[in-house]
Amino acid sequence: MGGGSIGSLIPAAYLPLFFIVAGYLLGSLPFAIITTRLFGMADPRSYGSGNPGATNVLRSGNKLAAVLTLLGDAVKGWLAVWLAQHFGAEAANPTTIAAVGFAALLGHVFPVFIGFKGGKGVATAAGVFLGFSGLLALACIGVWLAVAVITRYSSLAAICAALAAPLFGWWLLDVPQAVALAGMSLLVIWRHQQNIRNLLAGTESRIGRKKPA
Repeated sequence: MGGGSIGSLIPAAYLPLFFIVAGYLLGSLPFAIITTRLFGMADPRSYGSGNPGATNVLRSGNKLAAVLTLLGDAVKGWLAVWLAQHFGAEAANPTTIAAVGFAALLGHVFPVFIGFKGGKGVATAAGVFLGFSGLLALACIGVWLAVAVITRYSSLAAICAALAAPLFGWWLLDVPQAVALAGMSLLVIWRHQQNIRNLLAGTESRIGRKKPA
């Protein structure tokens, strides 16, 4: 992992903090709002669940905007980790990489650019997983797909994938990254608390079915 030019510009002692802050700022980029503005659409915070994420953008009926939101949210999580891995020099150790990944997810959930009210973090978490390990990402996507196909609940699939991530992490990754995955899992599940209540009440909307008014 090369240090690149960043390592020569910033003292080694400050590199971990630099990449953690950069990860948070990348995570804070609200692609749901960026995409909908580019398409001349309504702010996703003004309809549906009010969540600035790909699922809520999809409720607008614009599938391309939803896909671009999903990709943007995932790529920013991956990019934060990749930058630290390839340009972090001495900072590119498991502990810093774990902190950067967690910071990216934290930025998405509590984005500084839109008043700290962000999305649920599923796509960004997936991007971070990919940055940590391709096998980890594939395993978690597999869990999501299996649960989604069987139950047709996107939220339940996300919760199950989040629960599985730390278990896969203990097997595939270093301890700091596995610990970060546990924290990320808790954060994603916490952001799905209303979905959990809806699931328990039997009112959660299924994939392919409009959310009840």
